[in-house]
Amino acid sequence: FGLVDVPQAREIFIREALVAQQWETPLPFLAANRRLVAQIEELEHKSRRQDVLVDDNLIHAFYDAHVPADIVSGTSFERWYRKESKENARLLWLTRETLMRHEAAGINSALFPSLLRLGGVDCNVSYLHEPGDPKDGVTVTVPLFALNQIAEEPCEWLVPGMLKDKVLALLKTLHQRPRTRLVPLPEFADGFIAAAQATADAAPRGSLLAALVKAVRQKTQLDLKTADFKLEQLPPHLFMNFRVVDDAGRQLGMGRHLAKLKSEKGGEARSAFQSLAQLKTRLVEPLDAIVAVVPTQPAAQTAAAASGAEQGEHQRYTRWQFGTLPELLEVRRNGQVLIGFPALTDQGDAVSIEVVDEPDLARRQHRAGLRRLVALQLRDSLKQLEKNIPQLPSLSVSYMALGTAQELREQILSVALERAFLDDPLPTDAESFERRIEEGRRRLALIAQDIARHTHVVLAEFSAVVRKVKEANAAKATVDDVQAQLMRLLPRDFIASTSWEQWAHLPRYLKGVVMRLDKAKADPTRDSARMAEMRPLEQRYQRVLAERRGTQDKRLDAFRWMLEELRISLFAQELRTPQPVSVKRLEKMWSQLTQDYV
Repeated sequence: FGLVDVPQAREIFIREALVAQQWETPLPFLAANRRLVAQIEELEHKSRRQDVLVDDNLIHAFYDAHVPADIVSGTSFERWYRKESKENARLLWLTRETLMRHEAAGINSALFPSLLRLGGVDCNVSYLHEPGDPKDGVTVTVPLFALNQIAEEPCEWLVPGMLKDKVLALLKTLHQRPRTRLVPLPEFADGFIAAAQATADAAPRGSLLAALVKAVRQKTQLDLKTADFKLEQLPPHLFMNFRVVDDAGRQLGMGRHLAKLKSEKGGEARSAFQSLAQLKTRLVEPLDAIVAVVPTQPAAQTAAAASGAEQGEHQRYTRWQFGTLPELLEVRRNGQVLIGFPALTDQGDAVSIEVVDEPDLARRQHRAGLRRLVALQLRDSLKQLEKNIPQLPSLSVSYMALGTAQELREQILSVALERAFLDDPLPTDAESFERRIEEGRRRLALIAQDIARHTHVVLAEFSAVVRKVKEANAAKATVDDVQAQLMRLLPRDFIASTSWEQWAHLPRYLKGVVMRLDKAKADPTRDSARMAEMRPLEQRYQRVLAERRGTQDKRLDAFRWMLEELRISLFAQELRTPQPVSVKRLEKMWSQLTQDYV
């Protein structure tokens, strides 16, 4: 074709081979230009602007001005280029000035880092400006073994270069009254970011929403809540995107909802973490922390190690034969440090030691494992105790609506072991463990009998409520509310899950339900009005409880029991409450409780 139409052949060669870079050649200029174009495209993704890189017509004009008129193919081009490049080694090398319409000021590695430290690990960061694409915005690549250690709050801040856009977007979702007191919004956003960085060494770690709520409250003198920010109105790119990968870099999951990813992949992540920790059966004594240096493993070996752990590779113990149990374990890998928490793990007929990647989970798991280890020292005593639980047959009948007789026995014995042997601080070595066994053995039977008596009282009141619900013929809204209350008060595991401090109040709460149903039959309008008074408080509590996603919070737990006291005050005043309680008092308590996260 070059012999038939030289100008057209040259045009095709420049546009397709050079501009579109569809030509494979060892000549260095084309690879260098390709890298430079990619770098400038990355600037566009970071700055979320598509006006940085010049268009193809300007790149075409550059080549058209330098390539001779008789060059129509790769062969003729290479022959010409090799000759000319002897005098000009950088012939046809594009420059940033040639390719950029402007300097994309402010786009640098400090504002748009390529690595973010999350969960003790440096995670790779990539940027994309492609609305609608699942990776639009900022994506961090998270190794599976580090997933459970990543906290959600620091990720709300994205990266410094995107923070102002997110703050402005959040402010624009506010109602008009607070928003008008913040104008000009960009100026307020700049001041907020500067203050946040100054107080957190340029790396804020708390919740962005909590910090923003506090700043807006101070500026406007209005009682703002985080619910006033409409997160659903923000575009997806203003939320961190998480890409979870295995050791080989294969994607296992991706999304902007970290809690959902943890619920889906948390078990796999825990196994991967434990396979890295490689905690041995003998722990050197005494130590406050153990450091395990973990070599890099191929993906297949890591998977095999995780599988082995799941199949019971951990050594099993029936006595305290493992020295002093440390509080922390440092897991080192590739120069990075993760923190693990050694915990005894209940294996039914034995315990093992595992390294858990979440402290709250480790505490719960360790208490259960320690309780099992205690039980293993008291096999004969527990068999005898189980036979002598007072009123067990009648208790089992009353409990049938909630669970089985075996579950009832197990809970009574479990709580008895907890109260007799596991007061804080927990034993950390064989000597303190044996001492705890001897101290608790003497009072175990009395404690179990006490728990059984309290359970009998509670279940008797529960049976009375069940009968009353059937007889009362109350309004559906009232019955639904009562049923929801009963599910909260007496779940299947209520004996084990209710704190001992609250046990004394359960019968009163259940008596209050019976009295309420009697009154509702006589005056349903009054019952509906009282229910409407407390519904907003309960809804706020349930919403925040869901947002906490199982995270323990003593203040929220205290408020939950104050709601039960409010029910007594509203529906069964005759039973009295230990302290004054009203809707107004609980509103004030809620406001103080939720300053930081509501």
